[in-house]
Amino acid sequence: MRIVFLGTPEFAVVSLERLLKSQHNVVAVVTIPDKTKGRGLKSRPSAVKKFAITHNLPVLQPVSLKDPSFIETLRQYNADAFVVVAFRILPEIVFNLPPKGTINLHGSYLPKYRGAAPINWAIINGDTWSGVSTILINNKVDTGDLLLQKKVKIDDDMTAGELHDVLAREGAGLLAETLDGIGQNLLKPVKQDDTLASKAPKITKELCRLDFSKPAKDIHNKVRGLSPYPGVNVLIDSQPLKIFHTSLPRTKSSYSYGQLSRINRNSFFIQCADYEIEVLEVQAPGKKRMETSAFLNGHSFLPGVRVK
Repeated sequence: MRIVFLGTPEFAVVSLERLLKSQHNVVAVVTIPDKTKGRGLKSRPSAVKKFAITHNLPVLQPVSLKDPSFIETLRQYNADAFVVVAFRILPEIVFNLPPKGTINLHGSYLPKYRGAAPINWAIINGDTWSGVSTILINNKVDTGDLLLQKKVKIDDDMTAGELHDVLAREGAGLLAETLDGIGQNLLKPVKQDDTLASKAPKITKELCRLDFSKPAKDIHNKVRGLSPYPGVNVLIDSQPLKIFHTSLPRTKSSYSYGQLSRINRNSFFIQCADYEIEVLEVQAPGKKRMETSAFLNGHSFLPGVRVK
């Protein structure tokens, strides 16, 4: 089939690369306009654009997805289907263009975790499994009819970044399988059960704060659910610090929750509502991420210091 691919981040690149190795023909790529960043306001293309250019694929970067000239250009590609992986919300005039429909790869086992951050929320909530789903896009976000799905196990210490990479690989294969099935008219779309739906809203700054009055397991899940990006933020004796990696020793100190309870050569511990949590990887302002052992070489704290 002739495919137009729409996507932005690295998660989408994995699927695009897989489709280029399939029997399907990717005739064009749609991604966001380049962003300017840094002191020199240098133009930075999306990960999908960079990959597309290296593979000589035509790239469209519309400011508005309703731009008549953009829609006419899409129409001229005569695509059998559009494929969407981590892109913007499409207007109906776009997703209804191809005769085989517009297929979306979503990083959750729908209808669970509809929204912008399904990978993060699965780990923050302590889930033991996640998954990927392919759906036919309709006019409500992540509610389209299901095509194929695959479950993925979440290990106890898996971070959002690690789950992201697993789902990207599994999703790429599922997407190729979906297109094969659609091309051969083998798939029958199934409606989602809305009564089982849950939301995965965008990650906010407020969410990146830790509440040590909660159990250590909840704190650990939030840290790994927000690692490697954006990380959780704490203040240790009024000094800001990001935390990216923790462990659960299931030990308890005599200190109150939210206090630094122990410091050794390689890590430090914070008392939570029930047990301590061990901090193993951090980032100080203006510094790179580092193991806590390296951080402690230049910082000194005493037990009992307040962490919030």
